[in-house]
Amino acid sequence: MKPTFATAYRDAGCGMLDGEWVGRSVTVSGWVHRRRDLGGLVFIDLRDRYGRLQLSFGPDWTEDEALELVTDLNPEDVVRIEGDVARRPAEALNPDMATGEVEVRVRRLERLTEADPLPILVAYPPEEPLASEELRLRHRVLDLRRPEMIRNFEIRHQATMAARRALGDEGFVEVETPLLTRSTPEGARDYLVPSRVHAGMFYALPQSPQLYKQLLMTAGFDRYFQIARCLRDEDLRADRQPEFTQIDVEMAFVEEEDVYGVAERMFARMWTDALGERLDTPFVRLTHAEALERYGTDKPDLRIAWELRDFTPALAGIGFGIFDGAVKAGGRVRGVVASSGATLSRAKLDAYNDLAQRQGAKGALWLKRTENGWSGPPARVVGEEVGQRLANEYGIDVGDLVLLVAGTDQESAPALDALRRAAATDLGAVDSESGHWLWVVDFPLFESDPETGQPVPAHHPFTMPRTAGPEELREDPLAVTARAYDVVYNGWELASGSIRCHVPELQQAILGAIGFSSAEIEQRFGFLLEAFRHGVPPHGGYAVGMDRVVALMVGATSIRDVIAFPKTTAARGLLEGSPSPISAEELKELGIRIEGKG
Repeated sequence: MKPTFATAYRDAGCGMLDGEWVGRSVTVSGWVHRRRDLGGLVFIDLRDRYGRLQLSFGPDWTEDEALELVTDLNPEDVVRIEGDVARRPAEALNPDMATGEVEVRVRRLERLTEADPLPILVAYPPEEPLASEELRLRHRVLDLRRPEMIRNFEIRHQATMAARRALGDEGFVEVETPLLTRSTPEGARDYLVPSRVHAGMFYALPQSPQLYKQLLMTAGFDRYFQIARCLRDEDLRADRQPEFTQIDVEMAFVEEEDVYGVAERMFARMWTDALGERLDTPFVRLTHAEALERYGTDKPDLRIAWELRDFTPALAGIGFGIFDGAVKAGGRVRGVVASSGATLSRAKLDAYNDLAQRQGAKGALWLKRTENGWSGPPARVVGEEVGQRLANEYGIDVGDLVLLVAGTDQESAPALDALRRAAATDLGAVDSESGHWLWVVDFPLFESDPETGQPVPAHHPFTMPRTAGPEELREDPLAVTARAYDVVYNGWELASGSIRCHVPELQQAILGAIGFSSAEIEQRFGFLLEAFRHGVPPHGGYAVGMDRVVALMVGATSIRDVIAFPKTTAARGLLEGSPSPISAEELKELGIRIEGKG
């Protein structure tokens, strides 16, 4: 028998009644979703988390008090009813509702609580746009009642449980790690918590459980996971929040292939249990260098078949100043062939030029191959020989468009990635019917800080180099490759991980390469290095951005739609009014004095 979650207020959820309940007397409770008055008959759609149920009120079966009360009900009043389940007439069946073949003919009605006039709707007519996000976040409790939002969290729950089952079946143990810890560099600013007991000292809220999970490997917990809350004080976007959830996984005595297998099986279980879809494994593999060369990004969207091409051999030296100048300065001319893109308007091409500039390039140029030859800014120097070479070597057909960016790879790659995605969207070249998974592997260990030029970790500073030792790290850190990897799905990074550095001397060299002195290393990371000196196994793992995963599962455009009580892009909680001032007495007790704002 199906579960009904019966309580003193209901025999089943609103969405659970079907034809098997016909003829039974039931008690049901929920929120008034909609009311329809049809002369002598009144119909109410009653709603709860499980769905909607039609209630009918009529003089032949409803008590007088209930007939009087039903006309006074407000949207979102909470009611309890008693009545009989009946089959709807054939002409009144609703195949779009799970309960569409039945209704409850109400005998008694009790209003449990009365709702004030609503600041936002819960039951939106199809033609009615949603209230602004700011208003919906201010009244998040009402927004969460929408069936679409409830579905998001049902899928989130199923995906989370599937991850737990998948990892549990493979011998992983769930271990909670501290939320009050010490400040360590992990790529963003820490949220700090003042200590009342230890005046003048602060805890840090964890950006991730990175060091603790490595300590657990050293402690002998060879397979750990945690559904972890992480906190980072950084600028926010639609896919970024100050507090977020990740599936954190670590395992000992492993190499990359071991980690890939566990992660792929976990994702496959999540997609099957939550969405009923099957994932093909193993995922595609691309090195970081290949991804940048072929797609201009380390998170390529493989639903788009187009790849970037190096047009330097064909277009350098033909007398077009922008191309020749870029190549002379050590750059290249790269581009993407947009199939059937010659139909795009000049206004759209101008918009692509603006898009490239916003990504840091000097601009984007274009060439169209038409029945009458080539058109576009470089067309005047594209003679018959160059034109034939473009057509033959680069597969450019009549009706195709070539989008070109000249400059260094650092300048051109982000612009070409953005142009590839934008043109594919505009031309309908994104295969929206399929999902494409891949591992991007062999990241650099360090990147150059754009402002200082100093090395900064590409992932985090606890990643194992592929081959380099301490001396190579000191001599040329930017040339070192890491044993790091990302999971990418349809152009979104969903997980990131690495084989960890478990060699104390090598870990010290990595920390030294990003500017820490020996004294600072000992002060901030001595506890980790000391543990390593007592016997540490090789280990590695990954962390999954759970909010992003669920947002993609449900088709949401923002992770705020899959977080119950999110912050705005200004890091404010509009429902509860956070952050908020603290009284002078509390500040004094913590030994804190606010000297000014800024």
